[in-house]
Amino acid sequence: MSVSSSTPRHDLPSMNTPHVRRSLARRAFIRRAAAGTVITAMGGGLYYLADDLLMGKAQAMTRADGRPRLPPGQRLIKALKPMGGVPGSPSPSDFRLRVHGEVRRPFELDFKELLAMPQTQLAVDVHCVTTWSMFDAEFKGVRVSELAERAGVKDSAHHVIFEAAHGYTANVLIEEALAPDVLVAHRHAGRPLARPHGAPVRAVVPSLYFWKSPKWLTGIRFVHRDEPGYWEVRGYNNHADPWLEERYS
Repeated sequence: MSVSSSTPRHDLPSMNTPHVRRSLARRAFIRRAAAGTVITAMGGGLYYLADDLLMGKAQAMTRADGRPRLPPGQRLIKALKPMGGVPGSPSPSDFRLRVHGEVRRPFELDFKELLAMPQTQLAVDVHCVTTWSMFDAEFKGVRVSELAERAGVKDSAHHVIFEAAHGYTANVLIEEALAPDVLVAHRHAGRPLARPHGAPVRAVVPSLYFWKSPKWLTGIRFVHRDEPGYWEVRGYNNHADPWLEERYS
């Protein structure tokens, strides 16, 4: 879930314990997000689920690694769905990205410097924990591996912490963060990122549920010890593999 910041309810006063309240709220959030054939997104946009024929074809597809292209429990939609959150500044002139932590050459980029780095355009499948998936979502940006090489990541780094506006973080294993399809993206579907999708820059980590792809990105921090992020400390799975349905801890 580009849950870079969508907020499920945690305010069910009739329940007796915080644990039960959180569990019921998460389930209700997913039921609301997946219900019906038309999903109404923040801002009034309509996001249509794929028709039965397309769904059938998607369910029959496999990836190069042998896994089904559509992970279990997912429904296909035709457009990337914004998932809310408290936005950072959408202005490219305000953008700064820190690459720091367990690195030999920490640095900071502004937007023009990001555009001056080698650019990669990919069509990737993305999967939200609220059960929607989109195939062939087009993103353009800089590979995290390029930034890591420039920074000189130390052997002591085992995890990557993506940092975003208002203190949001998401933790990813370093080998997954450095995969060739992981981007610091500034364009989607041939256009600059829209504000609901994290303008001017977001992370894209397609192998994990989409909350691991923070919007309004501000930093990439390489760390030795894992640091569970915003959603992970609120009951979501620390790893978030869609094919294992690692939704909750």
